[in-house]
Amino acid sequence: MFGLGITEILLILGIIILIFGAKKLPEVGSGLGRAIQNFKKASSESDEIDVTPSKDKDKEA
Repeated sequence: MFGLGITEILLILGIIILIFGAKKLPEVGSGLGRAIQNFKKASSESDEIDVTPSKDKDKEA
């Protein structure tokens, strides 16, 4: 995995726990998960924007 061994991964996780604290870690994880989910959703949607006026507004005018 990216040329990292178990020792390096544990060291990185330890530093992350020191920076964010054990209580904030679930919040950080859920926020990261939502960000990834929104990115995947945005990348799978089409880039076109529908600017066609609805028929209800045409009848009123």
